[in-house]
Amino acid sequence: MAARAHAAAHTTRDICPGPAPTDGSAGPGRAPPSLGGMDPRNGWRAAARRWAAGRTGAPRPLEEEVREGRGPTRYAFLPWLILGTGAFSNVIRGEGANPWVGGLALLTFNSLYIFVVFTAFDPRRRGTRVPLYGLAALAVVTFTVALAFGNTWTLYFPLLSLASGTVQQMRGRPLAVWLIVLSSAAGAIAGRDDDVWSAATIGYGTFISGMVTSVLLSLFSAVRQLDATRQELARNAVEKERLRFSRDLHDLLGHTLSVVVVKAEAVRRLAPRDLDAALAQAADIEAVGRQALTEVREAVTGYREGGLATELDRARSVLEAAGIEPVVRRSGPPPSAQAEALLGWVVREGVTNTVRHSRAARCEIEVRAAEDRVRLTVTDDGRGPAARGAADGAVGSPAHGAPEAGHTGSAQRSGTGLTGLAERIAAAGGTLDAGPDGRRGFRVVVELPEDGEGFRIEQPGGRAGPGAEGGGGTGAGGGSAATGGVGGGGKHGEYGGDGGDGGDGEGEEGADQ
Repeated sequence: MAARAHAAAHTTRDICPGPAPTDGSAGPGRAPPSLGGMDPRNGWRAAARRWAAGRTGAPRPLEEEVREGRGPTRYAFLPWLILGTGAFSNVIRGEGANPWVGGLALLTFNSLYIFVVFTAFDPRRRGTRVPLYGLAALAVVTFTVALAFGNTWTLYFPLLSLASGTVQQMRGRPLAVWLIVLSSAAGAIAGRDDDVWSAATIGYGTFISGMVTSVLLSLFSAVRQLDATRQELARNAVEKERLRFSRDLHDLLGHTLSVVVVKAEAVRRLAPRDLDAALAQAADIEAVGRQALTEVREAVTGYREGGLATELDRARSVLEAAGIEPVVRRSGPPPSAQAEALLGWVVREGVTNTVRHSRAARCEIEVRAAEDRVRLTVTDDGRGPAARGAADGAVGSPAHGAPEAGHTGSAQRSGTGLTGLAERIAAAGGTLDAGPDGRRGFRVVVELPEDGEGFRIEQPGGRAGPGAEGGGGTGAGGGSAATGGVGGGGKHGEYGGDGGDGGDGEGEEGADQ
């Protein structure tokens, strides 16, 4: 059908080039309305061109033929009625006991055969019992004429077998059993005169006709189903990629824009009294913007993976700029590469929600790694009043921003960010729990399975060892907290050092906040 429509469209363009007129006239470049609006000369020329192209063109792949609806149709089974030519000749020549009865039987068989084939290919009827009833009537007529007239009338058994192969309900085991019975009966009837060759020929032809028909139709049906499945898989892949891009874009830009807003507010606050600090915050805004461009490009290609060390560093910087005290604790061995990437996303989303919605004064980030699992907790105290509802809710728990508690929302509401995180975590075999911490704040807890593939986690200004705790400040921090000291200062919130060999934790420029 699609091929016919395509050919018809080409014919229309060949016959009627140019835009359609709106005043009922023939219009420029269009043939006058003769013979139903068609010029027979142009029509024959177009048909000849299509015929020549089909004769000289390369054969089309089977897959393309099937996709365009080609393949066996109900009309393909009508030429097989030529097998009844012998019986038709006998009726015309008046051979037989009663030619009128033979003619009526011939007409009845042909009509029932066409009825069975057409209903078997009719989408509205092929799943009903109508083709089966027609096939039963056709079988009765076939056995009747074969037993009554014999001779060439036994050639109608292969036609009955062909019709049986087109009926959908006869596919599989029922058809095999039916064809065995039918071919045996056909061979027995054809061999009544001890003609073994005729019996074998009719029996074999009866069995193979229905079996080949069924196999061919099943093959084309399977190809169509596979093509439909492939198209569905392609649509699902596109939808999955669209969801991934939407999720990554939310996680990336939501966090980045929050950082830009917070640091812009810091610039406004610091400009009247500390120009150097304001310029440092402005430089951070520029760096964040450039990094956002890179991350968006990576998100588009699907290759971005957030690192835990980088996200912890950014989290401290953002929290400090927002006037929220950051506390970072780490214990246990470094997580695997996959776990680090996922935990980086959790830190980003949790800190973004804290800055945007909680009005908290303190935010704690704790990473506890064991041999088989790693646990990340992001908690804020949420003591400030909520100015608005949360844009990002919790998964299965209240969202940020409730009045007097610093968080609000409905237990049934889920935000895009945390929902996306839950999908990521679940895909890795982990769990995500987000909601009130039982006091006045909000808590996000993630547990991931650990495969043991650890690696070094380096941070600017020193390494975060087990038990390290970072503090605020805007100076250019130094020192090392590798032995578990309490850090303070640092331009980007890096760890200073209070224990081990880290000094007092103040950087070159000292602490501003």
